[in-house]
Amino acid sequence: MLPMPLSSSVSLGLEPLFPLALARVQLRPDPWDSAVWIQEVLALRGQASGNPEPGCAWTGDINGVWQLQRLQAFAGLCQQVQHQAWAYLEALGFDRSAVALHIQRAWPVVSEAGQVVGRHHHPNAHLSAVYYLNGDGSGRSGCLRLFPQRQANELVPGLAVGHGGPIRAEHPGAARWNAPWLDVAPQAGLLVLFPSAIDHAVTANGDDEEVRLSIAFDLALTAPLAAPGDPAPPEYLAPHPTQWSELPRPSGP
Repeated sequence: MLPMPLSSSVSLGLEPLFPLALARVQLRPDPWDSAVWIQEVLALRGQASGNPEPGCAWTGDINGVWQLQRLQAFAGLCQQVQHQAWAYLEALGFDRSAVALHIQRAWPVVSEAGQVVGRHHHPNAHLSAVYYLNGDGSGRSGCLRLFPQRQANELVPGLAVGHGGPIRAEHPGAARWNAPWLDVAPQAGLLVLFPSAIDHAVTANGDDEEVRLSIAFDLALTAPLAAPGDPAPPEYLAPHPTQWSELPRPSGP
């Protein structure tokens, strides 16, 4: 049996399946509000210059500043995050009447020259958001770096990380199908939202003239508040927090 001849008219098409939903919204805050937020963040940091780990940016969540959503100065920003978070869920196909959305915590991040935020994710939350108080979009002051949970297209585990492997980093296909990460450059007024389970980091601030300022948010989904006689919340959604019962700690050692 003769082999099937190759045809130059046949082209190979690739379909991008199961994409990760990264939202980018360029907000237009009042300049006065932006100035107030910047002043508040710097005041909350005080005289600190970074986190205890050398080279790490100062992050409010491990320095006692983790509830910005409760401060009146940030009420307008939280309203914007609320609006865009609901829009994100709507775009993903969520029935908004079937869930409740909560800001668990919100904290500032201040990055001096050379400082980074290490790779991590937020297992306590479902949706993460970052709002940039400054930045010109160049990425000089450090980028948000998002990592894929799994390199589905590298075929042989480990090839996509490079180090002399057969995947050509300069090839357009490598960037689209086997990129080791995606960088988001800070831009004043930019709000980004992404699933909290995704590993992310912040690259080094390479701008000696600019301190990088942002505010991070952890958001969680639960069932809506159940009224008497309503069906029980579905097992895959935690009940509304106001319907939890905290257990007292046992007395004694």
